[in-house]
Amino acid sequence: MSIKMGIIGFGGMGHYHYQNIRDRIDCIEVKGIYDLLPERCQVARENGLTVYPTREALLADEEIQLVLVATPNNFHKPISIAALEAGKHVVCEKPVMLNTAELMEVLEVSRRTGKLFTVHQNRRWDRDYVIIKNIYDTKRLGTPYFVESRVQGSKRVLSGWRGRRENGGGMLLDWGIHLLDQLMWMDKNPVVEVKAELFEVYSEGVDDNCKLYIKFEDGLWAMIEVSTNCFVPQPRWHMSLTDGTAVVYDWACSGKMVELADDKDLGWTAEIVYTEAGPTRTMAPRPRETTRELPLPEVHTDWCDFYKNVAASIRGEATLIVTPEEEIRLMQVVDLMFRSAEEHRSIKCRI
Repeated sequence: MSIKMGIIGFGGMGHYHYQNIRDRIDCIEVKGIYDLLPERCQVARENGLTVYPTREALLADEEIQLVLVATPNNFHKPISIAALEAGKHVVCEKPVMLNTAELMEVLEVSRRTGKLFTVHQNRRWDRDYVIIKNIYDTKRLGTPYFVESRVQGSKRVLSGWRGRRENGGGMLLDWGIHLLDQLMWMDKNPVVEVKAELFEVYSEGVDDNCKLYIKFEDGLWAMIEVSTNCFVPQPRWHMSLTDGTAVVYDWACSGKMVELADDKDLGWTAEIVYTEAGPTRTMAPRPRETTRELPLPEVHTDWCDFYKNVAASIRGEATLIVTPEEEIRLMQVVDLMFRSAEEHRSIKCRI
C-alpha cells in the first residue's frame, strides 16, 4: 500500500509536490492539505483532495503517515515539531530552518519521537549538476580546483514572502542554499573557509543578489552567484581542473569539455606572441593539437528518486539520501555566510 501524505502549505511548491507525486510516484499518495488561503483550498478540492479545516485536524488524521511542510520559511520549525509530535514523518522544504539552532531543536524531537525528518533537496538530481559531479567524481580532466556555479535571471522581483526578512526571504536562503548543498554533496571534505557578499540592489531588508565563496579542505574553491538583476548571463557551471576545463552553459545542458591532449610542457619562449590583446607570452594561444574537445558525459537522473527514497526509508528498506547530519553542516555554513556578509570578511572554519 502507498504511504498517505498530507501537505501543509498548498502554494506553488506544495502544488508542485502534489502534481509530481500524483503523476509519477506510486509509493506515496497525497490524501489532503491545509492552507490558510481559501483560493488554494479551492484548488485542492478541484483536485479531489481532502481540505482540513485546521492544521491540527490534518495532523490528527491517523491515515496520514507523512507530512510535507511547504510554508514560508519562518513557519518550518513550529510546523515540523507539531507534525513530529503528532507521530508523523516529515519532509520539509528548503531551507530546512532559518538557522542551525532551530534545526537542532527539530532534530531532537525527531530523535525523541523516532520519526523520520528530511529536507527536499531536489537539486541534487538536476541533470546539469549531475554532469558536473560526474566529472568531479571520475577525475576525467584531472583534479578540480575551482568551480563556478551560477543561477541568473533579470526579472528583478522577489515574489511574496520571499521579499520579506521576517519570513526568511532573500536569495541566500532561496537559491543559494540549493547551490551550497550541491557543492557540499559533491565534495564531502570539511569546509575550511567561507565568504559572502549579499546585495540589496532593488529590495530592502533581504538580499536580491549574492556571491558566495567556499573552500574545502582538499583545496577546492567554489564560487556561487545568484542574481535576479543579470541581463547577460554567464554559464551555469564552469569547472577548472588540472588537465582541462568543463562548462555547462544552461539548464538544457549544452556545453563541452576540453582536455589536455599533449601534456608536454610548452615552456617559456623568448619570442613575443602578438595577439588581439597585444604582445604576450603568458596568454598566447595554446597550439590546437595539444587539446581535445569532448562532449559532456551522459547522465540519467530523476527528481522522483527523492520521494522513492523517503518511502523506502520509512519502510525500513533504505537509508535517507538527504540526512540530518548533512543538513546540520549546510546550515552551519549558511550561518557563517550571513556572519561573513555582516562583518565584511572571510571566515576560517572546519565544518
